[in-house]
Amino acid sequence: MIAAQLLAYYFTELKDDQVKRIDKYLYSMRFSDETLLDITHRFRRELVEGLGRDTNPTAALKMLPTFVRSIPDGSAFDHVAECLGDFMEKHDIKDKRLPVGFTFSFPCQQSKLDEGYLVTWTKRFKASGVEGNDVVQLLNKAIKKRGDYEADIMAVVNDTVGTMMTCGFDDQRCEVGIIIGTGTNACYMEELRYIDLVEGDEGRMCVNTEWGAFGDDGQLEDIRTEFDREIDRGSLNPGKQLFEKMVSGMYMGELVRLILVKMAREGLLFEGRITPELLTKGKIETKHISAMEKNKEGLTRTKEILTKLGVEPSDDDCVAVQHVCAIVSFRSASLIAATLAGILLRLKENKHVARLRTTVGIDGSLYKMHPHYARRLHKTVRRLVPDSDVRFLLSESGSGKGAAMVTAVAYRLAEQSRQIAQTLAEFRLTTEQLLEVKKRMRIEIENGLSKSTQDVATVKMLPTFVRSTPDGTENGDFLALDLGGTNFRVLLVKIRSGKRRSVEMHNKIYAIPLEVMQGTGEELFDHIVHCISDFLDYMGMKSARLPLGFTFSFPCQQTSLDAGILVTWTKGFKATDCEGEDVVGLLREAIKRREEFDLDVVAIVNDTVGTMMTCAYEEPTCEIGLIAGTGSNACYMEEMRNVEMVEGNEGQMCVNMEWGAFGDNGCLDDFRTEYDHAVDDLSLNPGKQRYEKMCSGMYLGEIVRNILIDLTKRGFLFRGQISETLKTRGIFETKFLSQIESDRLALLQVRSILQHLGLDSTCDDSIIVKEVCGAVSHRAAQLCGAGMAAVVDKIRENRGLESLNVTVGVDGTLYKLHPHFSQIMHQTVKELAPQCDVNFLLSEDGSGKGAALITAVGCRMRSEMNGK
Repeated sequence: MIAAQLLAYYFTELKDDQVKRIDKYLYSMRFSDETLLDITHRFRRELVEGLGRDTNPTAALKMLPTFVRSIPDGSAFDHVAECLGDFMEKHDIKDKRLPVGFTFSFPCQQSKLDEGYLVTWTKRFKASGVEGNDVVQLLNKAIKKRGDYEADIMAVVNDTVGTMMTCGFDDQRCEVGIIIGTGTNACYMEELRYIDLVEGDEGRMCVNTEWGAFGDDGQLEDIRTEFDREIDRGSLNPGKQLFEKMVSGMYMGELVRLILVKMAREGLLFEGRITPELLTKGKIETKHISAMEKNKEGLTRTKEILTKLGVEPSDDDCVAVQHVCAIVSFRSASLIAATLAGILLRLKENKHVARLRTTVGIDGSLYKMHPHYARRLHKTVRRLVPDSDVRFLLSESGSGKGAAMVTAVAYRLAEQSRQIAQTLAEFRLTTEQLLEVKKRMRIEIENGLSKSTQDVATVKMLPTFVRSTPDGTENGDFLALDLGGTNFRVLLVKIRSGKRRSVEMHNKIYAIPLEVMQGTGEELFDHIVHCISDFLDYMGMKSARLPLGFTFSFPCQQTSLDAGILVTWTKGFKATDCEGEDVVGLLREAIKRREEFDLDVVAIVNDTVGTMMTCAYEEPTCEIGLIAGTGSNACYMEEMRNVEMVEGNEGQMCVNMEWGAFGDNGCLDDFRTEYDHAVDDLSLNPGKQRYEKMCSGMYLGEIVRNILIDLTKRGFLFRGQISETLKTRGIFETKFLSQIESDRLALLQVRSILQHLGLDSTCDDSIIVKEVCGAVSHRAAQLCGAGMAAVVDKIRENRGLESLNVTVGVDGTLYKLHPHFSQIMHQTVKELAPQCDVNFLLSEDGSGKGAALITAVGCRMRSEMNGK
């Protein structure tokens, strides 16, 4: 009995001595908690660099966005396609087009779920022609090449992400995924606002850390041993994946073998015996380490494994080798614990909680098969992050079930995108459709010009009695009045001809009180004359009888240059005894009543014509005016022989098209959507100005709002909640559309505009809203371009020309402020009227300067007539 106890004591002492000797020999592979926390700190620093836009290119941790935003509520590819085909045949599903999730466990740069560019091969893969290419495209190509089945690759999924998703299905708290097997990696749910590589700041996105590359920038040099360096030198990718080479199953057996070789050479093992087997790379595998470290039969298994290597181990050797394995695997668990601690601390900070409660989904052969690995990892993590309750959940087929879950989400999102695209498809007009709009506009132009059809024509083609554009000889001082809203402008415009041709302007703005707007006509025109009197006093010009141009932006039927009968008041004006009257006559009577000064009222002016005249003064080829702002209208110089409503065939006359009413006879009904109908039905003038309601700033926002309501009802926007704000008519002004569509505006700023409007939106909502705004404004610009193409081709044909060079004077906030409207409109005109070279010139103050120029041309032509 005593002898047995002595033997046991002797063996324990021997074992303890051997363990201490190994500990001393491999002291650089054993880490204190202090060292591990330092590694955690380094990892967190690298993690932040990987998330930053400026620092990502040089960061070791690539922190690749996966575009998975929530946990669930070459020749190689020919082979993959072949395997997929065989599988589908076996399960009799080859005739079905199923959504496919592609688990691809290599570092990929993703910009969306169904795209992944391989950054670099790892795990000894080296297939050529794949790095830098989209693996989804390569697989699709291979499937197409086979040609015997079809599949929709909806998502490329990293196996780490699949692990997290699988565990997330069972435990909603799961927000980290880890693989510890042949390779190693981790992913976790990061706040979107910290991921610089992806637009948006709302919600979270899963980030694939690719932590195997931790240390590739030299961060781990002080803890790498000579054995780590030797493994790296002999690998397929020297200098890469250094952390993975220290901790993963692919390299663990080789690490142990290199240590045993060195110890044997130094006479510390196997009495210095070194066999060819021991010197052969890959002879010790990770599964051997797991076997040698088992509690009961570990030493027996160690002896068997070492005997196969031909080293004739003693009991002492077996104890030593078992302890070498323990140190190597313990180091792996400790380093993984340190990096995982970095992720957990990041989550804790992001959530602003005193104690973190979370679940880590975990998979991989090393974690699952090694007898002590999991326990060591858990214990070390809890020591390094004491303020946390971490549950480790073993994943069940992360690369299969998890990929299917990501694919299911991707399929739902793709279906949603398809339905949104279908809704907006009505706003995307083809060249054929636009040519049809152009053709119909031309028909309506002819109807408006012809005496026999003018009464029933929707495009009224009103004669303006402006018979010429400026020729540069205009000279003198002119007054201009601009009445078009709650403010009224009086201007003095000094036009000088000759070599130093110039236009100098002075103006004053006067308010029109509501009681005057809605009082009697006499009161309104007396107020206007009072303002003119004040302005003439201000300029010291009361004694001069100045020629005057009156911009009167209300529907008028002109009978001469200086006579216009008000058809109806708009824009909130309701002054009595004006409708059906000549507004120039009303102005002249008010001037007489005042008995202070006299003015020569030469012209009543439409702002569209003023726009053309202003540009024509700078550019003689300008013969067209266009307003693309709150409203939409155009005018152009028509041949007198075609203007049947006015006597005479000689020369030209500017025609005010009033094209906003195009379509009021139903000729555009096949282009109008349900949203156009809704906007029209709820407008102040249902059934009127239908073309204007499709392409002017006053209505575009309303079309957008109606589409957004529909998409929200269908659950695609604003979490399916229609807010009171969204129900409010007129909330989307043109300026918001212009801001939202700006290329320089990040989604974050789009979201801030929507929130300013009282719409609680996510970044996904912002993307959809931006798309809707784009579709509506694109159609508006195309429709406007189709109308303009009809006008320029009409002018070209009037003159019997093969080609026409003409300039359009343009004004209006939509044209000037919207980031894409002008460009799309120009392109449309170019495509629909290829025989016309059309230039666009921005007008400067058409209603002021333009009115003065019309007056100046009127005076010039009057003198010419009198001279004859």
